Amino acid sequence: MSDTEVQLNDNAKRKRILTGVVSSDKMDKTIVVLVANRKLHRLYKKYVNTSKKFKAHDEENSARIGDRVRVIESKPYSREKCWRLLEIVERAR
Repeated sequence: MSDTEVQLNDNAKRKRILTGVVSSDKMDKTIVVLVANRKLHRLYKKYVNTSKKFKAHDEENSARIGDRVRVIESKPYSREKCWRLLEIVERAR
């Protein structure tokens, strides 16, 4: 039995973890996290800055605008919200 448990744990999908800045905390138990990314353009060989917003579940309403946070992929809470606040890395000043 322990062999099957180990096998299931090895095959389990790893959840993505993203780091970003809170851009909105106006909703109850929900924050909007702005995740910035830099990619190298194939043709022009220049770095292009891209960003994307993710809605994340914040159970205690502890995150504020400007905080650097880490979010983890989770079950869908609503139509657009499928991330959960993992930790607050740095508080806004």
